[in-house]
Amino acid sequence: MSGYRLDELDRRIIEKLSRDARVSNRRIAAELDITEGTIRSRIKRLQTERLIQFAVITDFRVAGSPNLVMLGIQADPGRVGALAKQLADIPEINCVIVLLGRYSLMAMGLFSSIEQLNSLIFSRIRVLEGVRDVETSISVHNVKYEVGVARIAASRTITDESD
Repeated sequence: MSGYRLDELDRRIIEKLSRDARVSNRRIAAELDITEGTIRSRIKRLQTERLIQFAVITDFRVAGSPNLVMLGIQADPGRVGALAKQLADIPEINCVIVLLGRYSLMAMGLFSSIEQLNSLIFSRIRVLEGVRDVETSISVHNVKYEVGVARIAASRTITDESD
């Protein structure tokens, strides 16, 4: 990591791009009262530092009729980090989050059948060392789903000036 520090302008540019990645540099510049060249160079630097990236994110509803499944996993405290990595390596799992509270980990994925889900849970997750319990929740109706929020990228630590 380069140690690049985000300043207020970087955060404002990122906020505008996160709302609409198609917004023009000219429009961002006008809204922030900055030159277009400054916006262009900041975006390029943020991309070079891999702090932002542009990608097409497909809403899971486009994939047919999959079920969004959340797996609450209770794990041995000393195994949480290793389990998170093992879960992240499972192709069917799209999201792994380390938690404090009822569960140690939350894993999410899209599944087209209960059989596929059960096979994953019983033959590949419950058998992992340190897994105490797995609780399954299946989404039946999404009241609000923002595709951009669900985008999970390679983990990266960002140094914030407010630290």
